[in-house]
Amino acid sequence: MITYDVAIIGSGFGGSILAMTLVRQGLRVVMIERGRHPRFAIGESTSPLTNLLIEEISDRFDLPELMPLTTYGEWQHRLSDLSVGLKRGFTYFHHEAGQSYRARADHSNQLMVAANPFDNVADTHWYRADVDHYLQKCAVKRGVEYYDLTDVKIVDGPTFEGTTLELRSLKATAQVRTRFVVDASGPHGFLSRSMSIKDIPFQDYPETSTLYNHFRNVVRCDNLSDFKPMSGTPPYPADDAALHHIFDGGWMWVLKFNNGITSAGVACESSFAAELGLEEGEPAWKRLMERFPSVAKQFANAVPVENFKYSKKLSYQAEQLVGDGWAMLPSAAAFVDPLFSTGFPLTLLGLQRLTKIIGEFLGSSIRTELDEYASILQKESRWVAEFVGGCYAAFKNFTLFEDFSMFYFAAASFSEVSRRIPEAHRVGRFMAADHMHFANGLTECARLLKSGIKIDLKEFNELVGNSIRPLNVAGLNDVNKLGWYGVNLDDVVLNAEKLGFSRNQMIGILESAPWAAGCPISVLAN
Repeated sequence: MITYDVAIIGSGFGGSILAMTLVRQGLRVVMIERGRHPRFAIGESTSPLTNLLIEEISDRFDLPELMPLTTYGEWQHRLSDLSVGLKRGFTYFHHEAGQSYRARADHSNQLMVAANPFDNVADTHWYRADVDHYLQKCAVKRGVEYYDLTDVKIVDGPTFEGTTLELRSLKATAQVRTRFVVDASGPHGFLSRSMSIKDIPFQDYPETSTLYNHFRNVVRCDNLSDFKPMSGTPPYPADDAALHHIFDGGWMWVLKFNNGITSAGVACESSFAAELGLEEGEPAWKRLMERFPSVAKQFANAVPVENFKYSKKLSYQAEQLVGDGWAMLPSAAAFVDPLFSTGFPLTLLGLQRLTKIIGEFLGSSIRTELDEYASILQKESRWVAEFVGGCYAAFKNFTLFEDFSMFYFAAASFSEVSRRIPEAHRVGRFMAADHMHFANGLTECARLLKSGIKIDLKEFNELVGNSIRPLNVAGLNDVNKLGWYGVNLDDVVLNAEKLGFSRNQMIGILESAPWAAGCPISVLAN
């Protein structure tokens, strides 16, 4: 019987990166996949925090093969055979059922928030069939043993003494022994099924469903007159982003890749899903197009690449995340919604923590460390659900949604800048869940949105502005910007004290930082 230190079930991006970090620490790792790459997968849009976390993992474990994934420019230069999409920011268009979209002069039915100043340093949309396959091959090159087209069954365990697994493929059946098992197989994955772990709902969160596919021949919004701005120049081309169509009851994503394929889907509350008959697949998609005429123009000639994928219940939370001799990656432990691209950073943050636990403590009783890992993961997942639940409640009034979204962008921009500057003040948890003033404000705003009471727009805007102020280093929640937020380093300089620096010090930091190159600073030192 072959013996391993760690068995990882699933070979998506999280499982493959974890496998590489563990091998780099001298552990013998096996990765087991019931399918085969390349394969269709959803979950595709990165963020600045995602890329920073990949940089950290690459540097910490000497994995240079990860670095090209961190910017669009490096990807194009070093991994040109892997399909990718350009993501300069987050674009939102608000739609009314039965009406064509028309851009307003005050931008009150749209929001554009830039994440990067230039294409070469931009975030990316991952064409997961290519990226997951690439990472799986990288893991094998690093010494990870790999089985695909293989079903797994627990024969004995799991315990801290080890686990016996039966591997069954078309060619053979064998048993292996492992000291630790990691589930990287996604929601309702291997351990949830094997150990009958319950799915528990997020508190005060709407029931949501999703329907999605990949398409060809999807038109760019900036090529349609419906979406043309009445005046001004947007901070980036609207489609070179995670593009969202927002409406009462749900939202759509549209992510374009450079191989002619576009990922698109709808996530909506159960009542809206029932109206569309979402479980019917393609007929429901056509009904969705009929409801929103301008979106229908974008997809007028679109051709589905795959069969439509439908999930009746989008959100998921496992009741138990760790145990004696096993743990789930965040992607297997919980999922909320693809809104705001939170899945990648949550997975990578959890991966970093689990890598440290296994690498440093495997062989001893690590239940205390695992329980702490589970506690943090559970709190972060529920924090995302608190925020996204508020967003769903705000969809019907785009002004409220735009204001509430500032909680995400404030926390994200603060985390990004602070991680790039070693001596800067930081928050310790995802989306600043551990910053009391910020967190209390988000919780109160979410409560107001979910309560259904009439909300005074001016008072709500002021509440958001006051709540995010300690972390707002990007000039957010500014009515003078009319919903268009470009990258402006002047905002970082003017808010330098929030990061622990004087304005003079911040100007010096930015002028010498490679990541800030090419961005002008007009604020004078004082």
